[in-house]
Amino acid sequence: MPVIDFRVTGREPYAGGASFGDAGPYEQIDGLATFAVDPDNPANELIVDLDKAPRDADGRVRFVADFSIVVPSEPASGTARVLVELPNRGRRRVVNIVNRGPAEPNTRTPDPGDGFLFRHGFSIASIGWQHDVYRDDALMGLEAPIALDDGAPIRGQTIVEIRPNQLERTRLLANRIHRPYPAADVEETGAQLTVRDYEDGEARLIPRSAWRFARETVDGVVSSNEHIYLGDGFEPGKYYYVTYTTEGAPVVGAGLLAVRDIALFLRDGHPELGSATGGFDAIYGFGVSQTGRMLREFLHLGLNSGEDGRAAYDGLNPHVAGGRRGSFNHRFAQPSEQAIPGFGHRFPFADDELTDPNSEKTDGLLNRPRAQGTMPRVIYTNSSAEYWRGDGALTHIDPSGRWDLSQASETRIYHFAGTQHGAGALPQETLSGSDGSVAQYGFNVVDYSPLLRAAIINLDRWVRDGVEPPPSMHPRIDDGTAATRDAVLDVFDGLPDMNTPHRGRLFTVRTVDLGPDESRGVGRWPAMEGDAYACLVSAVDDDGNETGGIRMPDVAVPVGTHAGWNLRAPQTGSPEQQIPMQGFTSFFMPTADAAQEGLDPRPSIEERYESREHYLRRVRSVAENLVVSSYALAEDIELMVANADGRWEAAMAGLVARAQTI
Repeated sequence: MPVIDFRVTGREPYAGGASFGDAGPYEQIDGLATFAVDPDNPANELIVDLDKAPRDADGRVRFVADFSIVVPSEPASGTARVLVELPNRGRRRVVNIVNRGPAEPNTRTPDPGDGFLFRHGFSIASIGWQHDVYRDDALMGLEAPIALDDGAPIRGQTIVEIRPNQLERTRLLANRIHRPYPAADVEETGAQLTVRDYEDGEARLIPRSAWRFARETVDGVVSSNEHIYLGDGFEPGKYYYVTYTTEGAPVVGAGLLAVRDIALFLRDGHPELGSATGGFDAIYGFGVSQTGRMLREFLHLGLNSGEDGRAAYDGLNPHVAGGRRGSFNHRFAQPSEQAIPGFGHRFPFADDELTDPNSEKTDGLLNRPRAQGTMPRVIYTNSSAEYWRGDGALTHIDPSGRWDLSQASETRIYHFAGTQHGAGALPQETLSGSDGSVAQYGFNVVDYSPLLRAAIINLDRWVRDGVEPPPSMHPRIDDGTAATRDAVLDVFDGLPDMNTPHRGRLFTVRTVDLGPDESRGVGRWPAMEGDAYACLVSAVDDDGNETGGIRMPDVAVPVGTHAGWNLRAPQTGSPEQQIPMQGFTSFFMPTADAAQEGLDPRPSIEERYESREHYLRRVRSVAENLVVSSYALAEDIELMVANADGRWEAAMAGLVARAQTI
């Protein structure tokens, strides 16, 4: 068994001992899990550099990860189901997202929100997997083994992307605030810094004399192997890439093994896990954004099969992952990086096997787990932002953009129409907390949590009771609900006071050539990009609201236009370009006179609905129909109605958010 030890570091009543329906009170157990994996076992053969890591006396590679579980306090209460989350950049997110909890700072104990998951009897486990997280009481991570070459540290090339939103001269050599790969030689003459005007633009080389590995301090600029210093400053809105030699190669893919083996540990049951002593008989994996892409990588590598051949997970929910994978299993990988063309941008994108028209490679995301007989049930859930990112449609439309792909029997794909990466809320904001970027328009306010909650319950019913989930719902070519971005932006050009993205600078996914050692997980940077894949999004109606996917009442009975794209604010540079992951909401005018005065071609609210009560009756009808079709739960009808009512109030009050100067 790969988990050879679990040391409890904390145990306490969860949420102050609150009781959650029939499941009763829960307790939280925190600890450290020690793993010992066999590098020679075929189940581990695709983990890059695992064979180069030091071994213990039994020939196994060891590593330690943070682990936490919230589980019913009484063995007789709740059910033997556990949802294992992969913390996003060390942060526990599933309870906050699904239970609609407050957007709190990172904490060791997430707020239970409305208690949804606990009321339904789920235990919630969190496993640290990311090697470069600065671990603390709130952020979970993993101590990865270090690969060696003949007993010596490994040197090689790495790349770091820098996307500034304000003028800066010093940047950490890492994505986000993570442990950097240090420069092996701060005087390296072969290191390169390039800049692009937009993500897919032409790269220009910045002279080596203009920058150095250093940082600004109170004593001036000093040498640093963990920072880069550009005398003229990194210009807001530009895209910089620094390529250099580093030393010390952690086995980043050990995080994937931790995700697999903690599930098998939970399946077996252990006394230190309280009410889970008998083990869990239904185990689900949840990943959001970064970790949703990691679950796609997990599937493609066939890692749902343990060293003993058992299936780790019964079901998976990769949420807002789109069609990409990520930087989770190559030498010098940066798991938080998502945009550098590289290992995570490679074909395949879809479940079933097909041939890539650009590279002529043949593959399918699910080939390995199917061959192993350990294929879990999978429900993919995506927002509109993943489509506008360039890769969402590749999960169900062929890479050339000409036809719809057939639906895999083991999976469902749900597109939440008219939404952004994270569920929307009021009041509207324009500042993105993830990277400090600022948007031109107020963020999308559509709260898709009722659809996500239903997807999780449907996944559970599919696994435990064999109840088929509702059909996949997403933009399609055969019914005209899929469209090019240019065609959709033409509609938005007709809306009042509206800027749209530069058509030639939209996010694009291309083939990548990572050099002769790509097959063994060693990249040549920057990657050489080739032909672009087709990018389709949902078609829109005359209001600019999407026609493809599952339409919440906000979209089906609208008081505004809800988009999956937004633009950078002028003060952050490149205002003609998209801001990653964010959409916008533009409310309709309250009255016909206001619409005429504002030159808004969209019918006003008073022209659409006889009264607030009339509007809410139509909202309730849409919500009830979503329940009948199983895309939403009956318990969330009132939530959907209340959300729509709040949007009505904001629209009638003329509340509009615009970017503020920073």
